[in-house]
Amino acid sequence: MNSPDADPENDAPPERHGGSRISAGRVRLLTGWLALVYGSWIAGVSLGDHWGVVRDHWQMALAMAIGSYFAGSTPMGGGTIGFPVLTLILDQPPDLGRDFSFAIQSVGMVSASVFIVCLAHPVAWRILRWALIGTTVGTPLGIIFLSHRISSLGIQIFFAVLWAGFGLLHIWKLNEFSDYKNIHPTTRSREMAAGLMTGLLAGAFIASILGVGIDLALYAVLVLVFRCDLRIAIPSSVILMAWTSVVGVLTRTLSGSLNPEVFGHWLAAAPVVAIGAPLGAIIVKKIGRKPTLWLVSFLCLLQLGWTLSREFDSLRLQGTAAALIAVAVCFGLFSALYHLGSRLRH
Repeated sequence: MNSPDADPENDAPPERHGGSRISAGRVRLLTGWLALVYGSWIAGVSLGDHWGVVRDHWQMALAMAIGSYFAGSTPMGGGTIGFPVLTLILDQPPDLGRDFSFAIQSVGMVSASVFIVCLAHPVAWRILRWALIGTTVGTPLGIIFLSHRISSLGIQIFFAVLWAGFGLLHIWKLNEFSDYKNIHPTTRSREMAAGLMTGLLAGAFIASILGVGIDLALYAVLVLVFRCDLRIAIPSSVILMAWTSVVGVLTRTLSGSLNPEVFGHWLAAAPVVAIGAPLGAIIVKKIGRKPTLWLVSFLCLLQLGWTLSREFDSLRLQGTAAALIAVAVCFGLFSALYHLGSRLRH
């Protein structure tokens, strides 16, 4: 068994990291990234005379002001808000919600990741590095061979079911999760298998379809199987979602399958999420993760009810019942991971 504290490459307890002092080099990294984002955005909007596009898509900028907070403070990307806003409120097709999630998280989640690195937040690197490799392979494969085979209604219901399962998970065990410290020690082979399979499978079968969700998958593995401190699990999941979003938007762009309507929404929301996600990570330190996760859990269940009622004419009673059964199955899978973690500890 490997002890995290004995290995300097692994995750030290949160109390040893993430202090208020940031080195000059890390300050330059953070300010350099923000200067690049805002400088590029201003130049692009001005040279292309896209100010009208930004104005016309102000609703998405407002929505992502909220979404970027959750992106930086929970194991759920900004697309978690962007997806239902586009599909349920603005009545846009789910494939646009997926592509927008990839695009906007390539700014917001990357900003949050830069912030995490600058603050030297503890991260589960020994599992995360394998997850990054897995998603680099899995996400493009899913986009090329699977995502186009899923109907718009299927994408919508898949999102609603998965996030409802996540909400139930936290209603079930959030108090316990909040008490976890550091990360349960295990073997390097288990860390490699857990990270690689999470990145590969969640990239291929979740992120490629929804544009979000791989962060939720890694978070579930870290917390349920390895009993990982939320202050380690959430930053780790943010970094994985950031990289997956970059891989996803590049794959869809290079394959010519990126929805062209993404551009206007992205242009309006990008400057908001660039600073919003890091601010979310700062604010949640003041109010605590537990209230935020309770709120997220409630929203997850709310969007399920909204989606099922909105799509009832298409789903009918049988489809609605099947979706609710799928939520129970999803929750059962989370429960199975939790019990697997219990067996590994003994």
